[in-house]
Amino acid sequence: MSNARQLQERLQYQFGDQQLLTIALSHRSCGSNNNERLEFLGDSVLGLSVSEFLYLQFPQAREGDLSRMRSQIVRAESLAQVARDLELGPELLLGPGEMKSGGHRRDSILGDTVEALIGAVYLDAGLEAARSCILCWFKPLLDAASDSEPAKDAKTSLQEWLQQRGKPVPNYQLTHTGGEAHSRLFTVSCRIALLDKDYSATASSRRKAEQMVAEQLLNDLEKGL
Repeated sequence: MSNARQLQERLQYQFGDQQLLTIALSHRSCGSNNNERLEFLGDSVLGLSVSEFLYLQFPQAREGDLSRMRSQIVRAESLAQVARDLELGPELLLGPGEMKSGGHRRDSILGDTVEALIGAVYLDAGLEAARSCILCWFKPLLDAASDSEPAKDAKTSLQEWLQQRGKPVPNYQLTHTGGEAHSRLFTVSCRIALLDKDYSATASSRRKAEQMVAEQLLNDLEKGL
């Protein structure tokens, strides 16, 4: 490391166990005492912390919308950008081959190091400390998620999901109306080729029933049913 003190100032975290910091920066090309195990741990801590943030930030968002937002935040390109923002490249400990081939600039190595650092902070000081670092390091990405448009309604999301895969758009059928004049009920059904069964829902308006059917379809599609 060129300057451990300056690095920890950029991380806004001071390690109690400096050896953890060294291991977190050590690529497997350095030998057996590398950051792969810390990366494994940090990946889980990152996923939990970002999931919690999104769950609290977007109380009305569907599971699928939350999953998509989380994927954008924790994807490899985002992790590499966080590493560059923290200027981790020059601090990486690489074997001669990786050093020569420019491993300190490679997205995969940079992203893995961010996860390893999260794992190291977790072992050094616990979950709250790791969460604080994540909220700090990932702030631009989390802010971008917070400033994004509200989650689309289920019908729109379903139509986009199908169109992106070249599938026909859903056809909603009003199959029944009933109830008293002041409390009408509408039953809507829908069937799509990807799911070999009929879906239906009943609500106080046709629009609400269509949204409920679309929600059912989306949930099953995202679960791979």
